[in-house]
Amino acid sequence: MRHVISVLVQNEVGVLTRLTGMFSTRGYNIESLNVAPTEDPAISRLTVVTSGSDAALEQISRQICKLIDVVDLHDMTKGDHFERELALIKLRVPVNSLETVSSLCRDSGARVLDEHPGAFTIEYANSTAKVDQFVAQLLTHGTVVALVRSGSLGISRGATVLAGEAMPDVAALVARVASEN
Repeated sequence: MRHVISVLVQNEVGVLTRLTGMFSTRGYNIESLNVAPTEDPAISRLTVVTSGSDAALEQISRQICKLIDVVDLHDMTKGDHFERELALIKLRVPVNSLETVSSLCRDSGARVLDEHPGAFTIEYANSTAKVDQFVAQLLTHGTVVALVRSGSLGISRGATVLAGEAMPDVAALVARVASEN
């Protein structure tokens, strides 16, 4: 089974090595890995996508939680969540297919970054399956020169957050945005 695991960690040297070592020593491949800061500069969020049995991933998750730098961990696939992947795609497009590719981008919600026939560059965010489908559609109209994918990112639906994540003070956020405008 495919698992999307979100981990909050202290932003310290060596955390990523220790965490990925947990997967490596148990023989599990990491399909994608994303690391980014959170609203707290001392905390980073790691999103790991891997495949394995529920029992094996539960064991790895328990071991990861024991790491000193780990603040919280949640297997997103065990609950209702949003999952998205960002893809940047550079195509070589024949001049007679430029309008078709532009139309495909508009219809799918993709953003065209550069319309040069030799380097038609697109930004597209959606589920991994939809990104795969979109790239397959593009291949019928051009040649992929470069493909950069973020890997899956996930966030729980509703008010659920990981420990260490603060729910934003909506009133303060609205006041700050209003004062900036």
